[in-house]
Amino acid sequence: MIKSFNNIYPSIDVAAFVSETSVIIGDVHIGSQSSIWYNVVIRGDVNSIRIGSRTNIQDLSLLHVTGKKDASCPGFPLFIGDNVTVGHKVTLHGCRVENNAFIGMNAMIMDGVVVGEGALVAAGSLVTERTVIPPWTLWMGSPAKLKRSLSEEEKIQSIERVESYVNLSKTYIK
Repeated sequence: MIKSFNNIYPSIDVAAFVSETSVIIGDVHIGSQSSIWYNVVIRGDVNSIRIGSRTNIQDLSLLHVTGKKDASCPGFPLFIGDNVTVGHKVTLHGCRVENNAFIGMNAMIMDGVVVGEGALVAAGSLVTERTVIPPWTLWMGSPAKLKRSLSEEEKIQSIERVESYVNLSKTYIK
């Protein structure tokens, strides 16, 4: 379901794949070759959600925001960059996920968090409010903590994951 909220309709690039069971509401922009998989909910009702190009949001994930109170308190919009993988059953709430990052299955990322470029948040992790995750690092646990820098092999695997989802989505579009 794709639905407007307060007369704001989602903007979805024609080259994106959106499954028929996903729900996308309000101030949401989805970039080229991105994919929104089955039973994903993207609720841009009280603030904006921006998803870059070649990003995949996997099954059962929830994307939401914290509302704006006034001009001095903009709330927490949600920004997801290009070439990002968001695993199954992830909750992203009012945070920023930079290009090439990977969010593992069942992770929860809270308001004001910044996940740096290429960073990896392990499956099942809880990243608490306003945490800043440096680029190209591995974080895990509840609450999530820095474990180490990513290896070159892990960086390559992240790129390969994105490419596989772009190709899979093209098959679904056909």
